[in-house]
Amino acid sequence: MLVLFAAGLIAIVTIYKFRDESKHYQQDKLERKVASIKASINYQIENTTYPVETKYIPLIFKDKIYEISHIHDTQIGFYDLDGKLLKSSRASFKSSTEEDQLSEMILFQLKNTAGNHFSYQHTDEDGQRIMSSFSYITDTHFKPLAILSLPKIESDGILEKELRDFLLILSQVYIVLMMAAVVLSYFFSRYITKSLNAVSDKIFKTRLDQKNQRIRIENIPIEITGLANAYNSMVDELEESAEKLATSEREQAWREMAKQIAHEVKNPLTPMRLSMQSFERRFDPEDPDNKEKVKAFSRTMIEQIDIMSEVASAFSDFAKMPKPQNELLNIPEVVQSGLSIFNQDKIKFSTTNSEIFTLFDRTQLIRITTNLVKNAIQACQNCENPEIKVRIEETKKNVILKVEDNGKGISDEHKNRIFEPKFTTKSSGMGLGLGIIKQIMENYNGKIYFESVLNKGTTFTVEIPKTT
Repeated sequence: MLVLFAAGLIAIVTIYKFRDESKHYQQDKLERKVASIKASINYQIENTTYPVETKYIPLIFKDKIYEISHIHDTQIGFYDLDGKLLKSSRASFKSSTEEDQLSEMILFQLKNTAGNHFSYQHTDEDGQRIMSSFSYITDTHFKPLAILSLPKIESDGILEKELRDFLLILSQVYIVLMMAAVVLSYFFSRYITKSLNAVSDKIFKTRLDQKNQRIRIENIPIEITGLANAYNSMVDELEESAEKLATSEREQAWREMAKQIAHEVKNPLTPMRLSMQSFERRFDPEDPDNKEKVKAFSRTMIEQIDIMSEVASAFSDFAKMPKPQNELLNIPEVVQSGLSIFNQDKIKFSTTNSEIFTLFDRTQLIRITTNLVKNAIQACQNCENPEIKVRIEETKKNVILKVEDNGKGISDEHKNRIFEPKFTTKSSGMGLGLGIIKQIMENYNGKIYFESVLNKGTTFTVEIPKTT
């Protein structure tokens, strides 16, 4: 655009300058010719035998007008001071550029011109540009005798030709410059955008949970060094912030875990203490029912101890996941095996294919299935017609396990917290099941997500990547 603007501006200035010079050149040429012709006319007037008066002009220049016209190669006409034609060098004086009577405008301009002649420019019927000159002829005492007309002095086309040639050369030069500018702009923009693309790729790959690579300054243009420095500074700050955040999250997680463990352990300890205090107050050595009372007390203690054992096992499983033992599994077969422990008619199993193989840990797949089905059964406890659908589907990249129930659903306020390790909406349990499943799927680069409508049901979907 800059090259085109410069070319256009230079072309406009050049055309204006050439036309201005052409105009002055034609005027100067006309004035020189008028001066030369008037010198010949003055010489004839000074040496004539006729009285030097307006009415004798045709006689003074009876033959001389043709000689002067031939010498100067132009037509000559004489008018009286009122603008009436007196004499012309043309055999037939009528033409498109000459009239028998000059116009009032020409006479007025002649009388009011500061110089001794007046000239103007017009176009004839052929479209050719013509310049005509009108000036006074005076006697030896500078008294006006007649008006000299020099019609049809054609303009010289040399300057016009030079203008066309110059513009042609200018256009050729700027075409070459334009092509060079396009080529240079293309490679320069590629050079710049290549570096910008490299920086943008780095920015898109920036993650809080991984170490991000810095940009090497020596490999980029100086134009975007500032951007690279800003990115490197951001990476350093991000890494520092990630470390602080990870430390803070670990500390917070341990604090929350400790609070949860303490809460879950206190729950059975309280009834154990109350039971022991009650047994101590009411114990009577002479009571014949002491044996039954001791058994009831023992059952209560054992139940609470079992609850504490379950709490310890659950937290142990969550904190220390066993190392996966990957093997080529037929997913529908293993899922059916996990469902066999429930033995409930309300659980319906279906699969798009009876044989869908992928590498996975058998124990963890059964754990995923049983946890999801347990949650579905608990969600349907108060339903009139409980129904749980377990379905396996297959895509090109994933094996999909879906567990759908028609239970109470999940409220909007709980949806964002459903995978938190310690979160649960049930009256019992630690809320670690879905957290464990999420951790298993993250280890396998898989996904777990859900859709739920309150009081209509919930569908959990597990996507297991296919591997062979």
